[in-house]
This record gives sequence, C-alpha cells and structure tokens, in this order.
Amino acid sequence: MNIILFGPPGAGKGTQADKLITHFQLPHLSTGNIFRENIKNETPLGKKVKSILDSGQLVPDETVIELVLDELQKKRYSKGVILDGFPRTVSQAEALDNFFRSNGDKVDAFVTLTVPEDELINRILSRGEGRSDDTPQKIKTRLNVYREETEPVLNHYQKQGIVNEINGVGSVDEIFERIVNSLS
Repeated sequence: MNIILFGPPGAGKGTQADKLITHFQLPHLSTGNIFRENIKNETPLGKKVKSILDSGQLVPDETVIELVLDELQKKRYSKGVILDGFPRTVSQAEALDNFFRSNGDKVDAFVTLTVPEDELINRILSRGEGRSDDTPQKIKTRLNVYREETEPVLNHYQKQGIVNEINGVGSVDEIFERIVNSLS
C-alpha cells in the first residue's frame, strides 16, 4: 500500500506517520527527515537545502524528485510506503505517479490533515525544533507557499478519487483512529 500523508506545516504528518508505520508495517519516507539528516551532516545537499529553507521557500522540484525517486528504488519500499512531505507540487505528484505506473504500482490513498491556521502556528511555535524559520512571520510565509504551491496537489489526487480528508484537530490517538478508519 502506497499512502501519501499530506497537510500544511504543523498539521501532524510526522506524528501520524510514526503511528501508521507501526500499524501498517510500512517504511516511512519523509523528505523532511532526509533534508534534516543532510543538513545535520553538512552535506552539499544539506547546505543547499538549509539556505533555501532559511529563506522560507521550498526546495526545487527537480532536487526533491531526484532524491525521492532514487530512495523509492530501494528494496525496503517494495511492499509500499508512507510518504510524508512529498509530493509538494503537481510536477512532483506527476513524477511520483509516473514512477509508480512504470513499476506497475500506484498511489493507493492520499490522506490530508486539515487544521486551522491559528492552530498550525501555535503547534509549530511550541514544538521546539528550533528551526531557523520557526518565527510567526516565517511560518506565515511557509503557509502561504503551501497554499500557493502545495494545495494544488490535493486537487490532482481529488481527480483520481483517492483523497481522504481528515480533521487534524484532537488528540494524536483520535486523529490516528480517523485516518485508519478512512483507509479501511
């Protein structure tokens, strides 16, 4: 099963991904984790990504697509994957669809977490990751970028009829239960 976990920054994708990994026994592919690992290890990609993220912008499609599709070719993803933070643009979604199609596979479910903007800002400010772009103004910039560049991905998958819209407000377990019920 190939599941895309989708939503704005602070929606709880990473938290829910951790629970879904255990529940479905699927590997997790998070572009955020890949980027953070590269930033921490100060790789050339990490340095490039850090400067982009520090400005509140998104990493260019071609860089992200190359990284993700390369990762998805590993054997550990042969039975499925939980994608978190990818795709973020329609061109990324199309590249992912083409990759799966060329491997006789497809995206099975697109789970989108909906959370009011005030709640998103509060969550990001309180999560304490210490990202350089975790200021109210930079968070609003990230949310605007999300609305302009990322929300169209939702429309892309709505046309395929695989979107599960989940209320992302409540306890972690309540939200998880809503997701699992939608996938059953």
